[in-house]
Amino acid sequence: MLDRALNPAGRLAFRRADSAPVGWATSPGLVAYPEAVAAMEARAAAIAEGRAGELVWMLEHPPLYTAGISAKAVDLLDSQRFPVFQTGRGGQFTYHGPGQRVAYVMLDLTARTRDVHAFVAALEAWIIGALDILGVQASPRQGRVGVWVARPGREDKVAAIGVKLRRWVSFHGIALNVAPDLSHFAGIVPCGVREHGVTSLADLGRATTLADADRALRDSFESIFGPVTEAEAPD
Repeated sequence: MLDRALNPAGRLAFRRADSAPVGWATSPGLVAYPEAVAAMEARAAAIAEGRAGELVWMLEHPPLYTAGISAKAVDLLDSQRFPVFQTGRGGQFTYHGPGQRVAYVMLDLTARTRDVHAFVAALEAWIIGALDILGVQASPRQGRVGVWVARPGREDKVAAIGVKLRRWVSFHGIALNVAPDLSHFAGIVPCGVREHGVTSLADLGRATTLADADRALRDSFESIFGPVTEAEAPD
């Protein structure tokens, strides 16, 4: 069930009623996108069938673009720059690559709450809480999915969210820009938003490693979604 009260840290709680821990796995190196999607789909099916527990999978991809179900061809500015993958997640075009922490979130919303809007709000709160730990103030924006930071004269996106639900089990997830090459975003219009830019923790002047980001993401996740336990990454 969804606890709509704020927890002591002031964040929205989206916990399981049975307090079962979520597996937390990290893959070293770069994980190819097609293999990651196949692994996510297999795990989501196993969760829905009661054959596996929930999982958050932390990884990096090689440079690539993905097109969500709302992607518009006009927003792919350079189709030759990196491989482009069509994907069933929500949202439009986004970039993945080294220096960006991708977290694929496979949670059973039947064990939490079948409320998609509350789930997305909880994902936003998770990222915002992690950024707060890292000393960065960020917030959501009405009508723009993801997490944003205010800068002199503009707003930039620091983290993207794109999820899919199948049998009320989520997959795909979030992407936090720790220290990616921001020039790689130039091949697309990120998430279809032309009026604003993209930033990273490095671009904001934060000397943050992926390990630093992982610790902050884990602490913030537990404050909203409940306890985690170490798990094996999917093959």
